[in-house]
Amino acid sequence: MTDSSVSGNPFSSVLINDSGMKSSHPRSRWNWLLPIPIVLPLATFLFNADGPRLAGFPLFYWLQLAFVGLVVVVTTLVYQLTKQER
Repeated sequence: MTDSSVSGNPFSSVLINDSGMKSSHPRSRWNWLLPIPIVLPLATFLFNADGPRLAGFPLFYWLQLAFVGLVVVVTTLVYQLTKQER
């Protein structure tokens, strides 16, 4: 039994199997970690201050750089945890 995606869209979550029945693509619960690095930088109250300074840089600059590291860590973690499910 092979599945083909609807309308050739590789990002479609609806699949049609050989019998013509629609089936939903299984999603991993680990994907719920992905919004964290998106939403966290939007919480401006976290870095609405000048201090503390790190190597002379205000909080805003080094915290934004830390968010980049967070994105890398979370994305890598979700990828590693979900690649066995594929």
